[in-house]
Parts: sequence; C-alpha cells; structure tokens
Amino acid sequence: MNIDLQTFYFSLITIALIIVLGFFLGKKKLISEATNKDLVNLLLSVFMPAALLNAFPATYSEDSISLFSQGFIGGFLTMIGMILVSQVVFSKHFFKGELRFEAKFAFIFNNATFLGYPLISTAFGQTGIIPYCGFIVAFNLALFSYGVWLFERKISLKFLKDLILNPNILAVFIGAVLFLAHVSLPSPVSNAVSYVAAATTPLSLICIGYMLSKADFRGLTKRWRLAIIAGLQLVLAPTTTWLITSALHFPAEVVLICTLIQALPTATSLGLFAEKYGGNQVESSELVVISTLMSAVTLPVVILILFG
Repeated sequence: MNIDLQTFYFSLITIALIIVLGFFLGKKKLISEATNKDLVNLLLSVFMPAALLNAFPATYSEDSISLFSQGFIGGFLTMIGMILVSQVVFSKHFFKGELRFEAKFAFIFNNATFLGYPLISTAFGQTGIIPYCGFIVAFNLALFSYGVWLFERKISLKFLKDLILNPNILAVFIGAVLFLAHVSLPSPVSNAVSYVAAATTPLSLICIGYMLSKADFRGLTKRWRLAIIAGLQLVLAPTTTWLITSALHFPAEVVLICTLIQALPTATSLGLFAEKYGGNQVESSELVVISTLMSAVTLPVVILILFG
C-alpha cells in the first residue's frame, strides 16, 4: 500500500500560501482585529458545521457502516487516550506556565480536517474516506466539548446548554441521523452545504495568517518550549493511536488510517479557539507553524514505518 508523499507536500505548500495571504492582509491592515473576530465566529458557527455535515458518506451500505463505526470507535478511544496522556505530560509537575492548556489542546487535536482529507483520499481512495469520516465525528465531538472546556475551564448549565446547542455538535448529530436513516438531503440543499463547507479551509488559514502577522518571527527560533510541545504531539499521538486501534484488532487499513491522521501537525483551530475564548493567540499560532514545519520531517518517518 503506497502513499503519495508529493501530494502531502503539495498540500502543505497550498496551506502555506493561504497563510501567507492572511499574513500579508494583516500586515497591510486589509484585515482588522474586528474583522478577524467576525470571521472566527462565522467559522465556528457556520462554515465548520457545514464541513462536518458534508463529511458523512452519501450512500449507505453494510460495509460503509462497519468502516464508519470502526473509525468512530477508534477516534473516540484515541481522543480519550490522548486526553489521559496529556494530563500526565502537561501536569503541573512537569509543565509550568500559562501555555499549559494551549499545550494540552495542541497535543490532543491535530490538523485532521485540513490535511487529513487529501492525505487519506490519496492513500486509500474512497474506501478510506468512510472510516476517516467516523474518526472525524469523534474528533469534533471532543474538539467542541473538551477543547472548549480547556479554554473556558468551568462546567455550568450554560456550558452544557452551549455544548448541546453548539452548531458543530448539531451538525454531527444531523449528519449521523441522515446517514443511518438512509436519507439524503435534497440536491440544492446538499450543493449549498458543500459550497459553504468548501470555504472552511481557506478562511481558517487566512485567519491564522492574520494572527501570525502579530507574531515576532525573530524570536520564533528561540521557542524551544513550543518545539518540545510539537515534538511530543507528533511522536506520542500516532504511537498512542496505533496502540489503541491495534488492541481493538481493527483491520490493518483502519489502523493505518487512524494512526496516520494522528501523525498530522497541530490543528489550525488552536489559533481560532485561542482568539475566540481568550487564550494566548500569538503563541498558539506560532505553535501551529512550528508543528507544521516539524511534521515535514516526522510524517515521512511515520509513513515509512507504517507503509514500509
């Protein structure tokens, strides 16, 4: 089973170019702080939900539901495993400082959406997309529950209400119901959802680029702490995933897909969440960049081990 590394690197270059566009727009003051906040709110409440709804398979079959379920279970247990490992790695005993919760987020959540889809579709084709979608459902349930809690740091009736009514959670629920009920959206509605979903990646990367326009790049090479966080995420995340999915005796292809997803760099949504929920948005955005750059070295090693 071969994977096209060229496609991965082309994906990284594409992402970098869009981030550079956002950086340029920020430096030229063509995007203001207020505009960026509005874009972040739209991404988290409109565009990302559309992308989640659009991720479900269009047709139902027994094989599809089996692969989808395996991807979901693998993703669900992987998220629990990553949360537990992060509690140890980034505990107060080993990690001190105000970036601890951002570090946990970066460790648990990666770029499964923006880099995951082209990589999995190239390596495995349409068959691989089905367990990928299951994994993404579990991933986003954790992202918009535990991921938000890492920044909010409290549980209240309002938190639970916001979780249940979160557009992203609702999109996952609606998508799952339609998929299991063998129901397809009317063609005009489905097309509209697809068009809106397609805007998620470029808009999010432009926002990240804007946030980076506020960063001090001269000091980026001295961010050894950020490099350590990124290194831990890029090594421990795929290792933990491989151990969990192998222990479940999933088919080899599903194990590879889940592990490969978790070998991707830190999620660009870290910067978006830091912006929306009052985290350290500059260092969060720098961490995304460092993780992405480091993944250019670590990901081929993971691929060599998995596919060699």
